[in-house]
Amino acid sequence: MLENKGQQRTDISSLGEFGLIEHLTKSFEIKQPSTIKGIGDDAAVIAVENELVVSTDMLVEGVHFDMSYMPLKHLGYKSVVVNLSDIYAMNALPTQITVSIAVSNRFPVEALEELYAGIQAAAHHYNVDVVGGDTTSSLSGLVISITALGQVTQEKAVYRSGAKENDLIVVSGDLGAAYLGLQILEREKQVFKVNPNSQPDLEPYSYLIERQLKPEARKDIPALLKELGVQPTSMIDISDGLSSETIHICKQSKKGCNIYEDKIPLDPQVITTCEEFNMDSTTIALNGGEDYELLFTISSDDYPKIKANPSLTVIGHITQESEGTHLITRANTKIPLIARGWNPLQEQETE
Repeated sequence: MLENKGQQRTDISSLGEFGLIEHLTKSFEIKQPSTIKGIGDDAAVIAVENELVVSTDMLVEGVHFDMSYMPLKHLGYKSVVVNLSDIYAMNALPTQITVSIAVSNRFPVEALEELYAGIQAAAHHYNVDVVGGDTTSSLSGLVISITALGQVTQEKAVYRSGAKENDLIVVSGDLGAAYLGLQILEREKQVFKVNPNSQPDLEPYSYLIERQLKPEARKDIPALLKELGVQPTSMIDISDGLSSETIHICKQSKKGCNIYEDKIPLDPQVITTCEEFNMDSTTIALNGGEDYELLFTISSDDYPKIKANPSLTVIGHITQESEGTHLITRANTKIPLIARGWNPLQEQETE
């Protein structure tokens, strides 16, 4: 997987740090008018007319991704998407990113070309400029750190802390597919270890695997809400699972909530795969994570504006803080929402 373009393998050391950066970024275009100076100087220069929004994420090999089934081009694309999703969750428009990588000498230049091809594809799709970054050596595999910059007009930024009692809780898209995609890939990895000649049939799981390997940020949702005349009162992206993100909004807003199990949007492939794996689809949707959908609250007065939209689903409402955070099951039982989303620090904390 690491050796692309036949048997060609160019050592990173042959280019040096600055030569490597120049080689990997030479075809990157500048499109944003706010980019005054991008790659090639001590620092980037950005013109800011509105409020600046900044988010950063780090992806670490062996923690956030597995090179045995994550193609490098997909990894580059996904590493950009997970950062841009946070910008959209602030109701902002992303404009620039910086890309820093730490890489071991087992990766040839050709592998990094694939990684950066994915980064470039995402930058093109989301119309953001790559304006800087860094490369350094790593003794423990590949590390990717991306910082995303965006802008939002004054008073249009949406925080986690603005939810009000009786607000409706809305989610974009559908949930749980990315987690199941990961389970499929992990299963096939174990099969491959036992029988390297086996050829997996992944066609029945195509949507799930795409959601895991090549997710998309919901750039359409802030634009849609603006078009509908809806200003969310709070918003967050779903990276750690619906349950965790809902609790984040409730804690920051000092409110409670009721989420209705029968309202949670699930793709048919999620339902059939959960049946195959003997998993509970609601548990997967609540705790799976990596969906990169947007979860937000709106005034109940805005319900008529969104009710017919196929991209949006009302899944519950905000309550008083004293009522707590709950899931209302299909059997009309009220059970506490618990944040069981993915925690990258958990193993270190329990050692």
